[in-house]
Amino acid sequence: MSPEDLDTAPRDHGPVLVTGGTGLVGSHSIARLVREGYRTRVTVREPGQEAGVLAALRRAGVDPAGRLEFAVADLGSDAGWGAALDGVRHVLHHASPFPVRPPETEDELIRPAREGALRVIAAAREAGVPRVVMTSSYAAVGYTLKPDDHYAETDWTDPDTEGLPAYHKSKVLAERAAWDYARAHDDIELTVINPTGIFGPTLGDRPSGSVGLVKSMLTGQLPVVPVMYFGVVDVRDVVDLHLRAMLRPKAAGERFIAVSGSSISFFEMAGILRRHFPAAADLLPATELTVEQVRETARTDPALRDAATLRGRVPVISNEKARTVLGWRPREVTETIVATADSLIRGGLTLPTGDSHRP
Repeated sequence: MSPEDLDTAPRDHGPVLVTGGTGLVGSHSIARLVREGYRTRVTVREPGQEAGVLAALRRAGVDPAGRLEFAVADLGSDAGWGAALDGVRHVLHHASPFPVRPPETEDELIRPAREGALRVIAAAREAGVPRVVMTSSYAAVGYTLKPDDHYAETDWTDPDTEGLPAYHKSKVLAERAAWDYARAHDDIELTVINPTGIFGPTLGDRPSGSVGLVKSMLTGQLPVVPVMYFGVVDVRDVVDLHLRAMLRPKAAGERFIAVSGSSISFFEMAGILRRHFPAAADLLPATELTVEQVRETARTDPALRDAATLRGRVPVISNEKARTVLGWRPREVTETIVATADSLIRGGLTLPTGDSHRP
């Protein structure tokens, strides 16, 4: 997890290109790379978005010191990718569409996710980049239920699974397309990281969906939660795994699940917050919907379709491959959830009787 145990690559052989730099994983990737001395080039969809990246670096306490540059390139267009990848040594492809609300049609998510992934990998190959490390999701791994509820990198979500949300389907199909492309071209390597729910300190103004979940709990917006178990991973550990995948020869052609440990439920997460932030105790979820209640409510509430798909089962998600192949050591779940809440409080979230935090 610490920088010292990474095999440091030469840092003067061209910049690392980061897509999705305004997101949670992207902003932490940029901060880590710049802090360690890598020249870093960040793609933005349009001019003016650079300010958000720079603000995130300030929150991380990182001075770019001439090591940061920007390129304008959109996943939906070929324009700009040649220039963005000129001279690049490594690519961390984090960018992918994420819906604020359920899309009207699945294709609104599937098409840009799949075409964007192919566009980045093809442009990297054209530029002579040896490897692309792509961020996929556990959504592409474990949303087709198995009898034993054990999931590893060899598992795939079937995109035709009944009730599968469009976002999950987009992650499956985008990753499948990326692997098909890499197998068809032996002059480009692909490594894929499949994180579970990503939590941890936020560097942006707008919290991600996972961080927003913690915020909603702490502010009393979720008095009731569905029964649903899921994996948790710290964003800093997700970035660490990407860098290991970027540098280690053994990572070529491999998938790696990023998960800290045992799955937890929304209700258990609320319990962690209640123990460590007692000032928010009365605001935290006090009721957990049953599987039957979730199934019925999901008929009219798309936000519960994820929980309905998983049916209250407890997935056992393996991180053994990342540990053994890449020496990855993630933080404990409780540390990550507490760090998420602490970050929100530092960002201005006020608890009812102050921001008291009991370790």
